[in-house]
Amino acid sequence: SKMTVKAVKMPCTSANVYTKVPDGGWGWTVAFAFFVVEALTYGIIKSFGVFFNDLMESFDETNSRISWIISICVFVQTFTAPLSTVLSNRFGHRLVVMAGGLLISTGMVIAAFARSVVDMYVTIGIISGLGYCLSFLPTVTILSQYFDKRRSLVTAVASTGECFAVFSFAPAITALKEQIGWRYSLLSVGVLQLGITVCGSLLRPIIIKEQEEVKAQPPEESTETKYMLENEQTCTSIESIDSGVDITTSPSNVPGKTKAEPKSEEPKQHGQIPVENNSTPPEPKTKLLDFSVMRDYSFICYAFFGLFATLGFFAPSLYIIPLSLSLGIGKDHSAYILSAMAIAEVFGRIFAGWVLNKKPIRKIYIELICVILLSVALFAFPFASEFWGLMTCSIYFGFMLGTVAGTHIPLLAEDDVVGIEKMSSAAGVYVFIQSLAGLAGPPIAGVLVDTTKNYSSAFYSCAAGMVLGAVFLALVRPCKTGLCRRHRHHQQQQQQVEESPPGPPPELPDDFIDMDIGKAENSGKGSDSV
Repeated sequence: SKMTVKAVKMPCTSANVYTKVPDGGWGWTVAFAFFVVEALTYGIIKSFGVFFNDLMESFDETNSRISWIISICVFVQTFTAPLSTVLSNRFGHRLVVMAGGLLISTGMVIAAFARSVVDMYVTIGIISGLGYCLSFLPTVTILSQYFDKRRSLVTAVASTGECFAVFSFAPAITALKEQIGWRYSLLSVGVLQLGITVCGSLLRPIIIKEQEEVKAQPPEESTETKYMLENEQTCTSIESIDSGVDITTSPSNVPGKTKAEPKSEEPKQHGQIPVENNSTPPEPKTKLLDFSVMRDYSFICYAFFGLFATLGFFAPSLYIIPLSLSLGIGKDHSAYILSAMAIAEVFGRIFAGWVLNKKPIRKIYIELICVILLSVALFAFPFASEFWGLMTCSIYFGFMLGTVAGTHIPLLAEDDVVGIEKMSSAAGVYVFIQSLAGLAGPPIAGVLVDTTKNYSSAFYSCAAGMVLGAVFLALVRPCKTGLCRRHRHHQQQQQQVEESPPGPPPELPDDFIDMDIGKAENSGKGSDSV
């Protein structure tokens, strides 16, 4: 319990205390911080395709080897997600995000002076990748704690930061490269990412007091009612003959009797209940990472959805510019295609947040529809043969990507998956499972491109992964309802066992009442004779 107090006090030196989830307040500042963090993390990752051709020419490397830079970065970002959860629960979200911002900036600045692609693997892949993990996941987790009714809408709108970043960074970096070269452009990006540390300082912890009070009140009421019931039972057992309890079996007369022992033990047990309840609320805080979510079949299906869907998240943004260049489209127009995709993604995120904010709706089904439509968008890219065809596919893909990318992590807080109480640990495990796809996705696409000499094969591999993700997403709700039914059935069985009479009464003889009546009659005759 002492360790729990220390863990709570450290991040809560300037915590915001509310009686209920505010759905606003300082949460708007946290939403703005999340907007900027999204722009400087995923926005930079998605805009990194601007450097692809420059890196291939400078290091004389193939597509697949250059793809490993972002692949390792995404892998480290997602693989270390449980570490991010542990550090956030121990030291607080603010300190972790600020440390992540420093790591991201350091990795990018050092990468500007890299002499080989292996140096890029270490700087951008490992150092910056770890910083991305420490910055993004704690920010989206604490944002979910500040909102309840508006959670889907606010998270979706705030997540548009990466879209605005891709929209602005892709043309800006392209123009900057022509003036100062790709190395100094990468150095400028690293310095810009220091803004994440400022955003981290805005993440004040939140405390909801009402939850502790509600948990503390019921045990007191239950103990009072149980004491009243015990008194009533004691009175009836002494006064009633049919109850099977003799007058001489009162606790004051016969303290050693077996029937008196339950009554003497029960007050001790009830006296211990308030102490146990007072000590139990801090216990979940001591769990830095809760792997119990892995026993939930609905979460397992949702994790597999994220695993396969991640294959389609990053590769299109990385290969859209090389694909457009292979079709004879100029560099400036290629950057505009990537920017148009980012703008469409903004509208997709806002639209998804607005739809999911509606009350009478099953959010998991809306997500499934969006994933299916996103798969169609990926299959459409290889059929584009000119600028406007590729622009149309990019806008459609960007819109559908926004509906999925901005909601798949916040949906963990829904009851169909794990719920808000386990959201922090579930997010860490969920993103950790995504790391395998983040590592394998871009290199697989790069190998297919090098083998087929056609960038369309990269989009086919992404589409195949997205289809598999849709299959597992469709199984989330059935698994959840099945588990709920099993849980209810198990609870009903436990209730039946608890409500069933205890062991001794069934073993009593059939003439138990007659024996009692006989005793009463004999005692009556004895008194009459006296």
